[in-house]
Amino acid sequence: MPLKQKTSNMKSNSKTETILVVMNVIAWITFIGLMIEAGAILVSYGVSIANPKGAMNLYKGLDWFNLRQYDFWHYTGIVSMKAAILCVEAYTAFLVIKVLSTIKLTSPFTMEVAKRLENIAYTLFLAWVAVMLYNGQLRWLSKEVTGIEANRLSTDFIFYAGLVFIISQVFKRGVEIQAENELTV
Repeated sequence: MPLKQKTSNMKSNSKTETILVVMNVIAWITFIGLMIEAGAILVSYGVSIANPKGAMNLYKGLDWFNLRQYDFWHYTGIVSMKAAILCVEAYTAFLVIKVLSTIKLTSPFTMEVAKRLENIAYTLFLAWVAVMLYNGQLRWLSKEVTGIEANRLSTDFIFYAGLVFIISQVFKRGVEIQAENELTV
């Protein structure tokens, strides 16, 4: 291999490794941030149990005081769903961390990476289901109870779940091709 091409491949691998490290750091920051946000919602919910006026500024300006006054169990359900969605998102970030720490550029196609990618797709699908339930509950409550601000969450999770699932299948096929090539040599 010519020296110029070798140097180019080394720079490319170095850039890719740097990108993987940066993505790993971003995934950790996302994981920690989502866990803090879920914890903050649960703590502020705990405060609002003892002090109903705490529901006026639950977290990041969420005002669910009217909902709490309307029905404590609906209020508990919405807060629980919001916290659960954040936990599922955090778990997804954790799975991304696992994939990024597992993947090796010398042989990226491993069954372990493919399985982890598939798990991420299933987790994203679960997040989509939870968001749809949350949005449906909010929509119903906003009609039922006046004064509830229905800030619905994005439903993009289904798109990402499909995309990651396709990538996991490509990785599985890559593992098969890699195994076939090793047998031929």
